[in-house]
Amino acid sequence: MPISGQTHAGAELDLLVMVNGKRYGFEFKYADAPALTRSMILAVQDLKLEHLWVIYPGKQEYDLDKKIAVIPITFLPLLTKKIQEKAPSNKYA
Repeated sequence: MPISGQTHAGAELDLLVMVNGKRYGFEFKYADAPALTRSMILAVQDLKLEHLWVIYPGKQEYDLDKKIAVIPITFLPLLTKKIQEKAPSNKYA
């Protein structure tokens, strides 16, 4: 069930997906190199996310935090497949 919104603490999330009782978050950014924000940290904590992915138009995959990773938009089809199959790891290349 995809939803989006904002928590009481002010964390915003573009997309929240629940699969098999686990919560996965998605932020979509147009920046060349998205950086970790307070909002991302709050979203992981407040919404009890298994993982948060920041999707962007670049080509590099990198971690921002233990549960937060930046991935290229071209990785999105593979990521959605892996989420449906099992609990994902950070790497999708």
